[in-house]
Formats: sequence, structure tokens, C-alpha cells
Amino acid sequence: MHFQSSDEQQQLADSLGRLLAHHYGFEQRRAIAASAAGWSEAAWRRIAGLGVTAIGIPESFGGLDGGAVDRLPAMQAFGRALLLEPFLASSVLAACAVREGATDAMKDALLPALASGELRLGWAHDEAEAGHGQEPRHIATRARRVGGRWHLHGLKSLVLHAGAAQRFVVSARIDGGVDADADADAESTVALFLVTPGSAGLALREFRLVDDTPAGELALDGAVGEALGDVADGGRARAAIDAALSAGSAAVCADMVGTMETAFALTTAYVNTRKQFGRPIGEYQALRHRIAEMAVSLEMARSMAIAAAAAADAPGAAASAIDLARAKLAIGRHARTLCQAAIQSHGGIGMTEDYAVGHCLRRIHVLDHLFGDVEAQAARLARLHHQDQGDML
Repeated sequence: MHFQSSDEQQQLADSLGRLLAHHYGFEQRRAIAASAAGWSEAAWRRIAGLGVTAIGIPESFGGLDGGAVDRLPAMQAFGRALLLEPFLASSVLAACAVREGATDAMKDALLPALASGELRLGWAHDEAEAGHGQEPRHIATRARRVGGRWHLHGLKSLVLHAGAAQRFVVSARIDGGVDADADADAESTVALFLVTPGSAGLALREFRLVDDTPAGELALDGAVGEALGDVADGGRARAAIDAALSAGSAAVCADMVGTMETAFALTTAYVNTRKQFGRPIGEYQALRHRIAEMAVSLEMARSMAIAAAAAADAPGAAASAIDLARAKLAIGRHARTLCQAAIQSHGGIGMTEDYAVGHCLRRIHVLDHLFGDVEAQAARLARLHHQDQGDML
């Protein structure tokens, strides 16, 4: 699939590439990962200063409009740099949920600060019982109204950059069962809430993922939440959650492509300079074939990332869910294949902490599991195909 960036997109991508090349080299990233926070506020300010955090936010709220397709070049650049800053959590997932599900007053209060990067939101939706993306509509967290305020009870298991969030967007159920798909009327029970870190009844356990990305577990035991939208409009809340998850999946697909590009570039440079028996190892036929296969995987992934972005920007289209699941499945497979081949081409050095190519595979491992890994996407495609077949009968 061919994708032609607009002049504005290309200029932004070029500026972002130069910024990351100068301020976010691999050794600089290692220093950031070793810091207490695990991310750099200075790097975040530089990224926000380019306007990247404004993508996807309406112009009327200080944003640049656009969607997943407009965000595609930036996400690929972040993947190439193995970025550790909270862009996915705040500027994609939470910002999309606010844009689609918040009241006008909440949009006025949140979106301009999100666009400028002054506000960082956390996205607290994933729960352990949901299988980390295998059942994205599963919500067991409950919200009860007591004395005019909403109190939340539940456990959110994977909150990206939880320690960097100034407020959390939390999905919860007002009443009814856990499985929203079991009853069409159950959609009215879903709502989104804002919870402030440090609130009574909120406990945060921070940890790092295998690629050094900061994350956390959010335990809610009566923490007070402020309704993001109309709690009576569960359909809108559900649509906002679905839109956020679709935008997140498309962003992750683009990020994986950028990571693949780094692994491929490192590998081609290595095999063309590393000599054995007086000649570069890249001249040996077995390695030439491996590099060719890696190039094919990369081009396939690039095309599928474009398809994923287009699908995320057309949520009402009949084939969007299928295209998004198919893209994430294909990219996940190609990304693992390429990064494993990259490490094999490097030999033992490929798995050391001091060399970037091993970190590429770690990042792919994390990104593949976000919003459902390869196996989860295959199961999702089977369900969607079954539904389509049933609709045709």
C-alpha cells in the first residue's frame, strides 16, 4: 500500500527525526531508562514544542486536527528511537477518549492542555481478567454513587506511564454484569471517570516492562472519580473506549514499523562492516538471503501500518475492525521475524545490554502484547469472520 505524506506531515516528521537524532540517541535513551522516572520531561517538552502532542485534537481546542494517518510518521519516528516518553498513553489513548467521550466542559478543560503537552493523562482500562487485550470490552471495575460522588472499586493491571500521569482516565461499570457483549442493554452501564493520583482509596504500584517502558497497576478502593461524560450515555462511553483502543492499535503498529527499521538498519550496517576470513559477512549468500527476507518483512509491515491507520480513522466502516486486527497480526509476526533475524545476524553481541538491536526485540515483544498479541488478533479475526458469515445468512 502506498502512502504519500502531505507537506505538513513530512515537515513535522523531518523536524521530529532531527530532534530525536540529536537528543535521543541510544546512549541517551539508556540514561533515561536508568533514571528514577524512566522517561525525560525535557524530551517530552521538546516533542510537545514541535506540536506532535496536538495531532488528533480538534483545532478549536488548540490542536492540529487529524487522526491515526496523520500520526503515522511521528509514531514511526518514535519507534526508531525506542521512545520512552508517555505519548501513547496520554496523546493517543487518553486524548482520544476525551475527544470522543467527554462533555463540552471537560473538553474545554482538558484538550487545550493535552494539545500543548502541559497535561499528561494516564489510560486505565486494561484488566487482568481481560487477558491483556484478548477481551478489550471486559470491564469489572465498578463505580457507585455515594453522597453525590462517584466511588470506584477495581484493579487496572497495565497502566502505561502511570507515574507520569497527572490524572487518570478510568473505565468503569455503573451497574449490570461484567461482560458488555452479553446484553445489548448493558452498554448503558459503562462510563469513563477522571481520578487524581494520590487520592484516598487509590494505590499505585509502579514497575517497568521488559523494554524499560514505565507502567503501573492501579488499585481503586473507593477512590473518588469525576465523570468524564454523561454517565447515562453508555453508548457514547463505549464508542470512546473503542475509538481509543483502535487509535492505540494503529499507533502501536506504526511504532513497531519504526522499531523494525532500526533493527534492519543496524543489521545491514553490521553485516557490511563485520569481516570474517577477510571479507564482510554480508557477502555470504546465507546472510544475503536473510537480509532480503528482512527487507520483505519490513515492506509488508509498512503497508499494513498504513492500512491500520486508515482503519482506525474510519471506525464506522464495515471492514475497519477486520483490517485493524489483520494489520496488527501481520505486523506482529513480521516484526518478531525481523528482529529475531537481526539478533541472529549479530551473534552474541545482539543480546547484550550495550547494543540496541536486542532492545528492538524487547520493544516488539511489549508492543505485540498491547491491545492483543498475534494469537489474540487471530482469534478476533475468526470471531469477526463468523459474525460476517452469520449476517450473510
